Amino acid sequence: MIRLTTELWAHSYITRLRLKGIPSFVTQKGDLNAGTVFVKLNTLDGLAKAYQRSFDLASDSRSWVILSEGIELEVDKKLDKQKEYDPDIWVIEVEDKQGRHLLNEPGISD
Repeated sequence: MIRLTTELWAHSYITRLRLKGIPSFVTQKGDLNAGTVFVKLNTLDGLAKAYQRSFDLASDSRSWVILSEGIELEVDKKLDKQKEYDPDIWVIEVEDKQGRHLLNEPGISD
């Protein structure tokens, strides 16, 4: 199986969001080839969620799970802790009042 670089995946994801009219931007750029990606969904009402990829050994599959949710400042603090632990992470912020992030769509979820 061919793996995409993190940079290519991030740019592709942002392009798909843009095509749906969903603003997004990279707030932390990590390792271009193998950095872990976190997606912060900002619903522009003071609340946010941070998603990370998780691997399920039982089903041998990957899925997006919530790392943190609640008040945006608290979600940012959780992401800051991740940055301290691993400076090679990527953080992509998605801004959508409707809460759309496209993480469950084919090509993004797999």
